Amino acid sequence: MGSGRPGRGVVRADLEQVFRAAYPRVVAVAARVLGSRDEAEDVAQEVFLAFGRSSVPAGEALRWLSVAAAHTALNHLRSSRRRASREEAADGGDAVCPDVADAVVTREERRRVRAALARLPRKQAVALVLRHSGLSYAEVAAALDLSPGSVGTTVRRAESALRKELNRHAPSD
Repeated sequence: MGSGRPGRGVVRADLEQVFRAAYPRVVAVAARVLGSRDEAEDVAQEVFLAFGRSSVPAGEALRWLSVAAAHTALNHLRSSRRRASREEAADGGDAVCPDVADAVVTREERRRVRAALARLPRKQAVALVLRHSGLSYAEVAAALDLSPGSVGTTVRRAESALRKELNRHAPSD
């Protein structure tokens, strides 16, 4: 994913066109990882800023942007996980009111899945995110420079690794 910078302050002439075409996909990929449209839009802004300064060929833009969105979202996930554990340690974990228990359980499950995803090998995590964001096997293969035949194996291994991570870090009752 080389970015070969064309020069300081130079922005691609095709940025607006690529932005209009690719923005929904970039936000969808980031939201799949982060679970928040607001955070996904922040990631999309970051990714498009990097793309705007890059010399990625226009024909590779969607692929580059999809992979960059997955990588950037995983980076955000990892840094927010570290911040959340620091904040939790600082406030001592307050008791939860029973009337919001269901929402808390669901939110906690999503947090556990995201934390487990962040612990997977990077290529597996990105393949899983891209595939579950609606990219075809051929698109995932092109985005990650894999053979189309190996995408299914990579995704299955990622799903298996994700299950193992979830089981390893399952809360004890």
